[in-house]
Amino acid sequence: MLAVARKNKIKNMITEKRSVSVAELSKTFEVTEETIRRDLKALEKDGFLVRTYGGAYIQDDTDNQIPFQISEEKYVDSKAAIAKACLPIVQEGDSIFLDSSATSFYVCKAIQHMHLTVVTNSLVIIEHLNDCSNIRLICTGGFLSREKKAFFGKIAAQSLNSFYIDKAFFSCRSISIKQGITDSSEDIGILHQKLIERCDKVFLIADFSKFDKASFLHVCDFDNLTAIVTDKCLPNNWKDFLQKKNVKVIECSPV
Repeated sequence: MLAVARKNKIKNMITEKRSVSVAELSKTFEVTEETIRRDLKALEKDGFLVRTYGGAYIQDDTDNQIPFQISEEKYVDSKAAIAKACLPIVQEGDSIFLDSSATSFYVCKAIQHMHLTVVTNSLVIIEHLNDCSNIRLICTGGFLSREKKAFFGKIAAQSLNSFYIDKAFFSCRSISIKQGITDSSEDIGILHQKLIERCDKVFLIADFSKFDKASFLHVCDFDNLTAIVTDKCLPNNWKDFLQKKNVKVIECSPV
């Protein structure tokens, strides 16, 4: 297949699926992963997609779900900086919830040395903390999304009724002054809504790419948040707004 034809088919695939992996494309077109990376680089140059090491996604679509592998590789420095800023928030002996976002996974790695109870719906976090004897690890259960590597559904949400958690860390797809905190998945949104009911303090962990956008499902308003941890200095209109809502802003800069 000619390169032009292959790139057109890649465009069709990512338009339909909203994200693709290098390994998947390599297998589909029976070419090397290096060839696929060159194709994706050309399509990124055309402004069609955004590359990560493991694949590519369409950035401006707020209704698609990005597989964990690709999400983990987006804005790595930002996620690491946010996780570092969350570390002073967590105290020895706390019970915390970490959602299935890639940013929460970075928080997980930052707190793995502490004595904590960690409740999560993330299969990745469960696997990572499995050998940490200092952490009491609790999984929500529910149906497993292999693409998102996390548990969702009615069972996952209802399981939270059994707990009262000190601090919750969760991310979202979009944040808007007008629309509040929104996400593209009903399963994620319902879980987060239940989470907010069962936690003393709620921390939204969100990098700069999520601000001033809105997605399909309203998760909560700013009144439900204790603080927002982000990787950029927010503009004055955001700072004024959040101050009025009594939401603390914790800003950090990627190294």
